[in-house]
Amino acid sequence: MITKANKNVARKKRHAHVRRTITGTPERPRLNVFRSSKHIYAQLIDDVNGVTLASASTLDKEIDAENVAKTEAAKLVGELVAKRAIENGHKVVVFDRGGYLYHGRVATLADAAREAGLQF
Repeated sequence: MITKANKNVARKKRHAHVRRTITGTPERPRLNVFRSSKHIYAQLIDDVNGVTLASASTLDKEIDAENVAKTEAAKLVGELVAKRAIENGHKVVVFDRGGYLYHGRVATLADAAREAGLQF
């Protein structure tokens, strides 16, 4: 039987496999996505210095996530993280889907970030 715990273990294994090849640099940070059952989070991470350069989530005050669908909230998060990244001078990033399928909320967030000006 497949449980939530087993699915998350498999996702973490996929994410670790991807992280062996993807690293964020100061010039090209990593756009990481984490998706929970209720919320979605995005971070721009510089792995060389170990710092988060920008972040956005459905918990931010700018996003009214309670009154919209989860996919629409992911779109708002993508736009917000792109806006914050460009304000900090980061236009080119590398996308890290966090072991999730590039589908649904993850794909919507990525497409919204691209439309808002990020390149990846």
